[in-house]
Amino acid sequence: MKGSNEKTIKSLPIGISDYVRAQSEYYYVDKTLLIKEFLDRRPLVSLFTRPRRFGKTLNMDMLRVFFEISDEDTSRYFADKAIWNCGEEYRAYQGKYPVIFLTFKDVKFDTWEATIDKIRGLLQEEYGRHQELLDSEKLSQYEKIYFTKILDSSANEVELTSALERLSKMLAAHYGKAPIIIIDEYDTPIQEGYSKDFYDEIIGFMRNFFSGAFKDNKNLSYGFLTGILRIAQESIFSGLNNLSVNTVMDEEYDSFFGFTSDEVKKMLEYYGMSKKESELKDWYDGYLFGSEEIYNPWSVINYISRGGIPQAYWVNTGKNEILEDLLKVATDDITERLYALLHGERIIARIDQNVVYSSLTEEPANIYSLLLVAGYLKAPKKELQADGSYLCEVSIPNREIAAVYKSEILSHFLQVGVITRNTANKIAESLYANDYKKLQNSVAEYMDKSISFYDGGTEGFYHGLMLGLIALMDNQYKIKSNRESGDGRYDICLIPREEKYPGIIMELKWKEKLSEAALVSLAEEALVQIDELRYDSELTEDGIADIIKFGIAFSGKKVCIKTK
Repeated sequence: MKGSNEKTIKSLPIGISDYVRAQSEYYYVDKTLLIKEFLDRRPLVSLFTRPRRFGKTLNMDMLRVFFEISDEDTSRYFADKAIWNCGEEYRAYQGKYPVIFLTFKDVKFDTWEATIDKIRGLLQEEYGRHQELLDSEKLSQYEKIYFTKILDSSANEVELTSALERLSKMLAAHYGKAPIIIIDEYDTPIQEGYSKDFYDEIIGFMRNFFSGAFKDNKNLSYGFLTGILRIAQESIFSGLNNLSVNTVMDEEYDSFFGFTSDEVKKMLEYYGMSKKESELKDWYDGYLFGSEEIYNPWSVINYISRGGIPQAYWVNTGKNEILEDLLKVATDDITERLYALLHGERIIARIDQNVVYSSLTEEPANIYSLLLVAGYLKAPKKELQADGSYLCEVSIPNREIAAVYKSEILSHFLQVGVITRNTANKIAESLYANDYKKLQNSVAEYMDKSISFYDGGTEGFYHGLMLGLIALMDNQYKIKSNRESGDGRYDICLIPREEKYPGIIMELKWKEKLSEAALVSLAEEALVQIDELRYDSELTEDGIADIIKFGIAFSGKKVCIKTK
């Protein structure tokens, strides 16, 4: 498209992870100083852990293009980038190494057989990029036979485990220089293995696969890996004492994954959308990598390309298995904390960066560590502990992630049967149509469904109840609760976000082993209490005239609701 000064406005690189295309055909945020920082530090093997869709694959492809020996002059792809201004000492590394590059970001299958087939295909592609080795006089015949096996997909599982080690040896022999090995999204198939029950198979394979590539491999110049988790406890990298791990908690490389505030400001100026900065920040900022404030790059790009329509773009890029697992193992304490997080509060959590998926069922508190590294939480305050873990204040980063929590909570409640789709639709329709009577009936139905699912009379029940309400009604209401200790009473106040909706007050009471008549009496008592103690004063002070009042009584699995 053209701007007012007739200059061509570049498109945004939605889903583009090819560095050459991204920097030539699209608006490219220059991250080439990652190369300088690496060359200044020069660890043998680097692991970068960041949430999905934060630019890991594009950065790894950038490293490949920069370092890889090529028939064409690839320096032209960096001549106008920041790295080129850093001097000859950095430019000297450009185009000087053979490179092995694999990305596992699309290795998402339901079975181990399909997974190993996909890995076999990825290795076939990568060996295919290096077919010059078949004509090399520096390779022995048995090496070429192995190479051909990978090319024609006839290598068995055991032979595949040594594919990186053997390819690195062949490249080093042919070029007289040890290669760089880049593995992108190394833990994607591991996460799939955990959720689809082939965990032992994938862990066993990866242990041998990576060990040959990175442990005591004299045919390795440098190694790079990216992922969401650092899976040290699984001993995938056991004995790999040359591994430098960089996580969201570290200050090194903190500005190279995701967009910084300055980068977002420049992008908005370029597209003539500077007035949208506040909304963009509210929705997609809030991450903290090291000490750098970071925006979600996927969401920023989508938001700008759609002309500034705020949506939860990131949630639609893949399943949120980690949140699903959270809801499956949530204890009363976790449910209560999740409720606090959704209300914008900070909670204290111990963050262990070595957590693994399999530890969730044994220790549900590990969920906070997983949520942090996966991009569902941020840590505004952190304190390193003697055992290497952190004690952190954590909170939800921004409005987009709050929306993700709510949609996952709602889908979970629908899935396990605490809410039916019909009930959810009734509440949505009654709110849309401003039909108070239908709303009363819908909320009563929701309460009834909830009590049949939860153990009534426990804290977890009440918090689960409110999480469901938040998920169902958050677009129309701000939900407040005031729990009073001692008598098991909960007050819930739903404050409308727009004048057209009624205010809602709920007084919840419960007692054990009540008769039907006593249950009705308790519900009526709750309703009277709303008026007597003027629970609606906050709403009336805000000018809300239409108020629905619910007196709700529980006893075991029974519920009685009185409204007015």
